[in-house]
Amino acid sequence: MVAITSMEEKPFPAWSWSVEKCLKEYNVKLDKGLGSYEVEKRREKHGWNELDKEKGKPLWHLVLEQFDDMLVKILITAAFISFILAYLHGRESGETGFEAYVEPFVIVLILILNAIVGVWQETNAEKALEALKDLQGESAKVVRDGYVIPDLPARELVPGDIVELRVGDKVPADMRVAALKTSTLRVEQSSLTGESMPVLKCTLPVFLDDCELQAKENMLFAGTTIVNGACLSIVVDTGMKTEIGKIQTQIHEASLDESETPLKKKLDEFGSRLTTFIGIVCLLVWLINYKYFLSWDVVNGWPTNFRFSFEKCTYYFKIAVALAVAAIPEGLPAVITTCLALGTRKMAQKNAIVRKLPSVETLGCTTVICSDKTGTLTTNQMAVTEFFTLGGKTTTSRVFKVDGTTYDPKDGGIVDWNCYNMDASLQAVAEISAVCNDAGIFCNGRAYQATGLPTEAALKVLVEKMSVPDAKVRNKIRDMQFAANYMIDRTSVKLVCCDWWAKRSKRLATLEFDRFRKSMSVIVQEPTGQNRLLVKGAVESLLERTSHVQLADGSMVPIDESCKQLLLLRQFEMSSKGLRCLGLAYKDDLGELSDYSNASHPAHKKLLDPACYPEIESNLVFVGVVGIRDPPREEVPQAMGDCKQAGIRVIVITGDNKSTAEAISQEIQLFADSEELKGRSFTGKEFMALSSSEQIEILSRPGGKVFSRAEPKHKQEIVRMLKESGEIVAMTGDGVNDAPALKLADIGIAMGISGTEVAKEAADMVLADDNFSSIVSAVAEGRSIYNNMKAFIRYMISSNVGEVISIFLTAALGIPECMIPVQLLWVNLVTDGPPATALGFNPADVDIMHKPPRRSNDPLINSWVLFRYLVIGSYVGLATVGIFVLWFTQPSFLGINLISDGHTLIQMSQLQNWGECSSWSNFTASPFTVSGGHIISFTNPCDYFAVGKVKAMTLSLSVLVAIEMFNSLNALSEDNSLITMPPWRNPWLLIAMSFSFGLHCLIMYVPILANVFGIVPLTSAEWLLVIIVSAPVILLDEILKLVGRSRRKISKVKVKAM
Repeated sequence: MVAITSMEEKPFPAWSWSVEKCLKEYNVKLDKGLGSYEVEKRREKHGWNELDKEKGKPLWHLVLEQFDDMLVKILITAAFISFILAYLHGRESGETGFEAYVEPFVIVLILILNAIVGVWQETNAEKALEALKDLQGESAKVVRDGYVIPDLPARELVPGDIVELRVGDKVPADMRVAALKTSTLRVEQSSLTGESMPVLKCTLPVFLDDCELQAKENMLFAGTTIVNGACLSIVVDTGMKTEIGKIQTQIHEASLDESETPLKKKLDEFGSRLTTFIGIVCLLVWLINYKYFLSWDVVNGWPTNFRFSFEKCTYYFKIAVALAVAAIPEGLPAVITTCLALGTRKMAQKNAIVRKLPSVETLGCTTVICSDKTGTLTTNQMAVTEFFTLGGKTTTSRVFKVDGTTYDPKDGGIVDWNCYNMDASLQAVAEISAVCNDAGIFCNGRAYQATGLPTEAALKVLVEKMSVPDAKVRNKIRDMQFAANYMIDRTSVKLVCCDWWAKRSKRLATLEFDRFRKSMSVIVQEPTGQNRLLVKGAVESLLERTSHVQLADGSMVPIDESCKQLLLLRQFEMSSKGLRCLGLAYKDDLGELSDYSNASHPAHKKLLDPACYPEIESNLVFVGVVGIRDPPREEVPQAMGDCKQAGIRVIVITGDNKSTAEAISQEIQLFADSEELKGRSFTGKEFMALSSSEQIEILSRPGGKVFSRAEPKHKQEIVRMLKESGEIVAMTGDGVNDAPALKLADIGIAMGISGTEVAKEAADMVLADDNFSSIVSAVAEGRSIYNNMKAFIRYMISSNVGEVISIFLTAALGIPECMIPVQLLWVNLVTDGPPATALGFNPADVDIMHKPPRRSNDPLINSWVLFRYLVIGSYVGLATVGIFVLWFTQPSFLGINLISDGHTLIQMSQLQNWGECSSWSNFTASPFTVSGGHIISFTNPCDYFAVGKVKAMTLSLSVLVAIEMFNSLNALSEDNSLITMPPWRNPWLLIAMSFSFGLHCLIMYVPILANVFGIVPLTSAEWLLVIIVSAPVILLDEILKLVGRSRRKISKVKVKAM
């Protein structure tokens, strides 16, 4: 029991220990398994074999988080104060209806809607850990108490359990292979390690205490799948201690490290500055007007007899609240959400499905794309790209190039193929590839996929491209393939050429692959009745057992050293391109197996003993070499060029081996063909062995990089370092091993077809077509969306600046407020909303991907743009206050009669001192009519400045709405004139302007709404006045744009001169 205690307290490297030592450590025997008492004891120590369920945030916590935003906090304060003031006003005036509480109600409604959207997004964002649980096996065949339990629930496994695994089984825990039940065992573990091929497993120890997952050739990992063979294994780690459990921990840690998006940072920064601005302006309003609510007498130079008017103090406090409402762009969160949602629709049309709205904008400032290789840059489908046979003599060879990157037999073909009447060598290549093969191909409706080994599936596709040597059969096959295009059932793929070879050469026996002889072979009966051995395997291994080579004419000649060197040279050339080379050979003289037909044959016992296989596979006739690889996607080189042009660096991070990663990186033009890769290509272990300063220096160098043999922790560390260096990182991936880095990156991008559910749930965006170039399209869309977002943020802020200046001017001049808070809320939320949203449809600049990515610290609004909108805002303020003053003080303006309604004209000085109206002698105010025949009359003449200002307020509000509609045209382009960027380039904006103006007319001409908003209908002459006062804002901004273009030209000239 001492051994068990030490095992439980201190994990041991099972991969570096012999099977006997592991069994001793766990105090277990292969044929007996653990006893029931021991199982219970170990479960108490290790717990259930399941991944932890992270406690989600409670709903109340999620709701509270939505209010942790500067703009929202300002709105809450404004709503609270508005409510108090509405309540006090209602008690004083006797009004207790809904109208009194419209303003706080609308603000609270906005806050509730924002919170609902935020909570909904949060609850949908954390499903990656649940998806991981689906990868765990549900049951296992386990030996306990000397009996086999065929389907023990996987969660009940404990360290030391003996588990039997067969083809198709999902590995339920991390295990040490103890005994092979077949000559070979292959495991598909690409989703965990990134290896493009199923991996051979063995029982031999790996004498390294600390090695990569890929090097642990005697370990099986939870979540991977057995694709060939059967074995007995010892459970080593369960639950959270498994490799998949460690990935869950890393995903959780990465989610804690999630940083704010660049836009969120900008808006928070803007909110903080806005708070300061509002505070200062509110204070100034109070200081300017203190004399109205606070007065005193001066006796002997000292102030005494202080008099304070609570009513006046409340009034100016309400003006300050109105100012806060005016300064806050309440509609901004809603418009941003709408724009991002529209962006997600555009991206979906380009096969980029966005799961998290802020990702749309983040894409626009991506500076580095960290891409997985297998399945992202490559098809994750093995394909033959080259093969060769000998020519007319032993010193010459024929090389054939093959197009196509998928398992679709109709995808590509053999380049310049004119060998339909195949010579003997090519027939041998086709026969061996078709018959010495256990793979199959099917179509799942979207893509062709392989059953069995991917390399064997690639060989079958090659055979279909080679066709068959019989002309009559070839024509028949062509007709069958044509008919297959019109079949309803497109899932089963008919490999007619392979079937022809399989019928021609009847398969009698199989000599399974093993890691020692590195080959696999089958005995077949040829049409002549003679038996033949067809062999495929590692080139070097086959050449050691080769006695002859076959020439193109079918003749066989003894292999000599020069011929062997030629074959090895050709193989080296293919390997250096990242190809996996398979040698093909055959043997006709099979000795006692030459008449073998079934298991009753006397020589059958030789086929049951793998030790006899090397002897059977000796004196081979070598035919040729086939080069197979996971090829790069056709569109990737172009996408790489686009990335370079857009100033985006690409870093390849893969679990595959170094030579393959480098070859693919050069082929996709991440590196130039002649470029020195020293300092640009590292294994994960090599990179992590460097000092922190060296790592950062390597990552900050311009140009591409490639990291091979990378584990999940390496990917995470690289992403973290890039982010700490100020880069905006997009990470692509499809495997479980990519999930932590996807979660940590600024934007995680998962593959939709080949991607695991874990990767998709951890990602911010999913590529529906697994196409790297879709990322580049999405980046261009993200940049366009950000530019449009800047346009409507500038538009909304310029409008708010105008409102603030308007209120500040009324307070500074001492005149009655020309707009009340509920009107400002209506403008900010409803009237401004549609044009701002429509600006999200602005067409993208043609050179959008020829510019470097914007820096994450670039200001949302620079000093020049701020100056421009202060000028525009000043005009808005002057126009809205100006028309208010004109109505009270002037009989006409530009020939338009202002007193046709019969209202009383007053002096400017009276308007400025309206609060002292009750002390004026002989002041009267005549009733006046408004459009529709309604008469505005007053019992108290001083009500002229409260009830009587309704027409002047309507004019001010209408001018504000009209100016903002015209100003939305200015926002079409930051710098371009309306002459070069006419309004019809964005027809949605014209529709939105019409809609907003229609809404304004609705509240003006529907009596119930007019009462709520405190406005009255206008006459056609008054509308003309509104348009005349509003239109100059276009001319003013055109002049400012011209100045901006001139400034930029001058600065460019200065830069060139330097």
